[in-house]
Amino acid sequence: MIGRPDEKWIEAITAVVVVKEGQSVSEEELIQHAKTLMAPYKVPKHIIFTDALPKSTAGKILKRHLRQDLKE
Repeated sequence: MIGRPDEKWIEAITAVVVVKEGQSVSEEELIQHAKTLMAPYKVPKHIIFTDALPKSTAGKILKRHLRQDLKE
């Protein structure tokens, strides 16, 4: 999850999701599922679907690259 600028919330939680091949899920389904498991302030306001997440050589997700890619 990353923070993205938002007019109402100043910064909105955004989840970046990679869906497994052969599976399908909607943004609303994921948000509703998160609401059952998380505190309301932690639930993502937006979901972005992508094919792959940028990772470092150590296997860590590079959030700065996600934020940069989403600005473009």
